[in-house]
Amino acid sequence: MDDKIKELIAVGASVGAHCQPCLTYHVAKAKELGVGEDEIREAIAVGHMVEKGAMAAMKQFSATVLDAKTESGGGCCSGGTAGKKGCC
Repeated sequence: MDDKIKELIAVGASVGAHCQPCLTYHVAKAKELGVGEDEIREAIAVGHMVEKGAMAAMKQFSATVLDAKTESGGGCCSGGTAGKKGCC
């Protein structure tokens, strides 16, 4: 994989991660490598599609969270210390 493709992936990932400094950096780096604005816009659009999918999944999951058992034993909040429940 060449550096241009890597930067386009980083552009999309920056959008999906909501990392503004990352996006600024990777867009500039892509331009330095000769990537055209149309390709950068396409990578940004792909990042937004990934972001939209993740948001839809979270919306669906969060709608079920009150119905989930609190003693499920899964995830980061299942532990706790000295008999106290804890979370992230």
